[in-house]
Amino acid sequence: MENYSIVLFLLGVMIALSAMADKIRLPYPVLLIVAGIAIGFIPSLPQIELNPEIVFLLFLPPLLYDAAFNISFEEFKVNINTISTLAISLVFITATGIAVMAHYIIPGMTWPLAFVLGSVLSATDAVAAMSITKGLGLTHKTMTILEGESLVNDASALVAYRFAVAAVTGTAFVFWKASLEFIVLMAGGVLVGFVMGKILAFLLYRLRENYLVTISFMLLMPFITYLLAEELHVSGVIAVVILGLGIARFSKKIFPENLKHQSKSIWDIIIFLLNGLIFILIGLELPYVLRGIDAEHVWLYVFYAFLAVVVAFVLRMVRVFMQKNTLQRAFSKKSKRVSEGALLDWKTSLIITWSGMRGIVSLATALALPRNLEDGTPFPERNIIIFIAVVAVLITLIGQGLTLPWLVRTIEKRPVKAA
Repeated sequence: MENYSIVLFLLGVMIALSAMADKIRLPYPVLLIVAGIAIGFIPSLPQIELNPEIVFLLFLPPLLYDAAFNISFEEFKVNINTISTLAISLVFITATGIAVMAHYIIPGMTWPLAFVLGSVLSATDAVAAMSITKGLGLTHKTMTILEGESLVNDASALVAYRFAVAAVTGTAFVFWKASLEFIVLMAGGVLVGFVMGKILAFLLYRLRENYLVTISFMLLMPFITYLLAEELHVSGVIAVVILGLGIARFSKKIFPENLKHQSKSIWDIIIFLLNGLIFILIGLELPYVLRGIDAEHVWLYVFYAFLAVVVAFVLRMVRVFMQKNTLQRAFSKKSKRVSEGALLDWKTSLIITWSGMRGIVSLATALALPRNLEDGTPFPERNIIIFIAVVAVLITLIGQGLTLPWLVRTIEKRPVKAA
């Protein structure tokens, strides 16, 4: 009953602060995070443990499904080159860059531990970027790239995380085996998502006159698809994304307008509540992880987190602008794989760079680190990795979250240079 009351309290705070954010013109994710930090320091409040398994099951499937369902499939295909670059290659580049920094800067960080930290902070959270930039008038292209990146990069980051943790526990890393497993995870996720999409489409086609049953099936299927894929040891993230993309195309052809409106209204409420809870829970974790850190080392670890954020930001900027130039060269050579719509201008490139915030997946993967190795010894530097990850998430969400709206408004006033 106590936990139930706390959840209701957090939901009430979240709704009230979301309304307040509109009045004071402050991004509501930033306001909710600050509120979460403040609530976490209330002495009489029982500790709320964020279970990573619950996060992956409760938050990821509906958020990914909703993003995939609403994304423009045609725009997604046009920008698939950029999306795959950000969601796959950049994830591994970022994980490696942070690992190099951690290994040489942070005492006690062996290569396996450094790669654990790198993989935890390798994926961006477009939920935060979308929430913060809402109403700023971003182009449909920019929104599609950011959403498309978030649909795939979680899977890449989770694969990197799995290999890094295995290396800490003593499992030898073999590149060709890791590459093969990555392909199997991705392909398996696509297959599961495709099959479940066909099953759901079959059911929806025959039940489309019964609005309540149809919407109920659509709410339930992302969770079932995610669980099934994970049980089959393939990517649940990719499976849910493929499910969302498939049902989106199906629904546009089959669903009557009334059903579309009802479904959208229900999903909007669910996503609003989940997003709000995510940001409050992120803030709540800071007071808890502080208890596992020596007070005299806190600011040093904050500095390490800041360095990790800087490394990730610089690598993202370099990779995005390299992609901009690569697309331009390919288009100039009249490559059939690059259309004019896929080109990036400097405004879009800068906004995409600045939107590389970390979020709930980074937090959940850090908290999911095992407490002990197989031989019973404590997982080395676990508290330090979790603390650095939490602080890095907060730095990106608050720092970039506060400055992103200003950046968008500033550069939108300037003329666009040639791509």
